[in-house]
Amino acid sequence: MRTITDVKTVAVAVTEGMRHFELAVAYEVFGPAPAAVTGPWYDVSLCGPATARLGRFRLEPDGGLDLLARADTVIVPALADSDEEPPADLVDAVRAAHEAGARVASLCTGAFVLAAAGLLDGRRATTHWAHTEELAARHPRVEVDPDVLYVDSGSVLTSAGKAAAMDLCLHLVRSDHGSAVANTVARGLVVPPHRAGGQAQFVTAPVPARDDHPLADLLPWAVARLDRPLTVEDLARRARMSSRNLGRHFRSVTGTTPLQWLLTQRIRHAQELLEATDDSVEAIAEATGMGTATTLRRHFNRTVGVPPDTYRRTFRARARTTPDPGAPKWSPMP
Repeated sequence: MRTITDVKTVAVAVTEGMRHFELAVAYEVFGPAPAAVTGPWYDVSLCGPATARLGRFRLEPDGGLDLLARADTVIVPALADSDEEPPADLVDAVRAAHEAGARVASLCTGAFVLAAAGLLDGRRATTHWAHTEELAARHPRVEVDPDVLYVDSGSVLTSAGKAAAMDLCLHLVRSDHGSAVANTVARGLVVPPHRAGGQAQFVTAPVPARDDHPLADLLPWAVARLDRPLTVEDLARRARMSSRNLGRHFRSVTGTTPLQWLLTQRIRHAQELLEATDDSVEAIAEATGMGTATTLRRHFNRTVGVPPDTYRRTFRARARTTPDPGAPKWSPMP
């Protein structure tokens, strides 16, 4: 896992015709630190030609594409026209940055730049679902997954479109600074603090804009009882519906199953406790409904990528915020 000194500089690649939404997302997440976060933060630069037109906007980057090779993290926003080959100078600069040791992440159709640079060969990757077939056809050595929000392959990351770009950027913050800081950033942007990368790009029904969906009362009720061994039958009984009907509503509202949603909430709560308390892993396993430390370690390692003890050592040293006790402890997204 990277230390904070490895990820302090972020370079956002800019080229003619790039989508301004994804570029703005990257700048909003990695730009000025939220007021509640103290200590080192990201130093963001926009790198590209002297001037670049993004739709109706004209942008003056901070420096040329050669600066990408000096950054710790490089973000490649979406291309406006993915049917054409990406600019050669952009492709070369992104390849050089990765060879120099940068972590490279694409947002939406920025994946075509990474693929052209050869960074996705032999890797699983994604992009906006409307362009996944084209990406697979043009780059057959890439394992294109059309059904996920983002893919983290370590030094190379890709995301689907628009909102998934925000998810990936918050995932990077969470990887670098921990869950509490990422949640602080998300609250400032008024977005869900965490959507797992493996979640489907779209669900059968839109996520309700208000808390008037069929699970509005059930979700906070369940989160308040994560220390208990809840089952699908328990949830269905509380919601006064059949288990099958509950599953349909969960898929519609959260994009996942009841048990997977519960596991995600338990892991998120475990992350918060590891960051904010000195509780033992055994105590955290009990508080999150995992039962035993062995069970918590197995699920935590599989989901987060490191054991709980390693996670605590990494992020307790970086803790720069105290979780807001009045902030929501759950999100309808997994």
